[in-house]
Amino acid sequence: MWYSDGDHVETFSTSREQQQEDHRAKRSHHCPHCEKIFAFLSKLKIHVKIHTGENPYSCTDCGKRFTTSQSLTVHQRVHTGEKPYSCSECGKRFSQQIHLQIHQHVHTGVKPYSCTECGKRFSQQFHLQIHQHVHTGVKPYSCSDCGKTFSRLDTLKTHERIHTGNNPYSCSDCGKTFSRLDTFKIHERIHTGENPYSCTDCGKSFTTSGTLTIHQRVHTGEKPYSCSGCEKRFSQHIHLQKHKRLHTGEKPYCCSDCGKSFSQQNHFKSHQRIHTGEKPYSCSECGKSFIRLEILKCHQRIHTGEKPYSCSDCGKSFSQLGNLKTHQLIHKGEKPYSCSDCGKCFTTSTDVKVHKRAHTGEKPYYCSDCGKSFARLYTLKTHQCIHKGENPHQFSQTN
Repeated sequence: MWYSDGDHVETFSTSREQQQEDHRAKRSHHCPHCEKIFAFLSKLKIHVKIHTGENPYSCTDCGKRFTTSQSLTVHQRVHTGEKPYSCSECGKRFSQQIHLQIHQHVHTGVKPYSCTECGKRFSQQFHLQIHQHVHTGVKPYSCSDCGKTFSRLDTLKTHERIHTGNNPYSCSDCGKTFSRLDTFKIHERIHTGENPYSCTDCGKSFTTSGTLTIHQRVHTGEKPYSCSGCEKRFSQHIHLQKHKRLHTGEKPYCCSDCGKSFSQQNHFKSHQRIHTGEKPYSCSECGKSFIRLEILKCHQRIHTGEKPYSCSDCGKSFSQLGNLKTHQLIHKGEKPYSCSDCGKCFTTSTDVKVHKRAHTGEKPYYCSDCGKSFARLYTLKTHQCIHKGENPHQFSQTN
């Protein structure tokens, strides 16, 4: 229904919209403190308590106060242990409905919160906020003992156990204690033999995903860690740190027995066995023991006859890399070792030592049959053939 008065046209529908707008305006309640608008006066009254600090509802168990009776009811579940909200997928229960809704994202795969910097998505807003610290560099949590800062509160709490010595997680198998739950769970796999992370290239299994990632670089050839001093690249960060000590000259591992220092911990531990006499690596063929595994491996080639190092100039093979390098000096014509008495030069330090006996008259090798002494081991072995009735020409100087 409508009427016309010249160019002016008015409809009842327009009047109805105006009435609705007026009605909405009457229902709008403005907060005098922050100008927030509420449709219901009861909601405004609750909101105003935020500004006034009024908390009329008190917990009878701990005395904590709240602005609304609903907030008090939710809080009291901390004391009662009540969890009225249950997940229909897995049955897990929660004290608050919002916690159930967040949990359900695990089953649905929904990640509604997206990082504007890199596009990474998260199921919880809180996780997004923590992630954004990666881009901003913000580390709001500071250790009161050493001043170290962290981007996450849980990381700070774990760090503080270093100072307090608190290790709340204990292994029931060996009694070892841990400050972090994730480290404890990984440790337990030593006893259970569980290796849940498997390489798709070779099938080898690992206890942690991090160890698998490092292993996969064997197949991909990836070396993400680069030395700023010489640009040499490494597959593991720990290998880069060890390498850097070549440039800095740092030797953080010092022997308390003789004062000798080392750049790598494994070299330091091997050295200590000189003082302790410990030889943990034993040959299964002859029972001879060694302080280092690599020395045992070299020794075992005596039994196997393996000579993996070959000279590219003449094809001669050697059981040890050091012997190959010494041999290659013959082809290069290099003689880096010289006699301080006569200036004669030699390819190896051993040759110099043997030569110097000509000046000193030293003869350290004795024949047990006749007592005759010799400057060189080769000469002694040749001599001993006389007593044994053997042909001395069967020995070569390289034996």
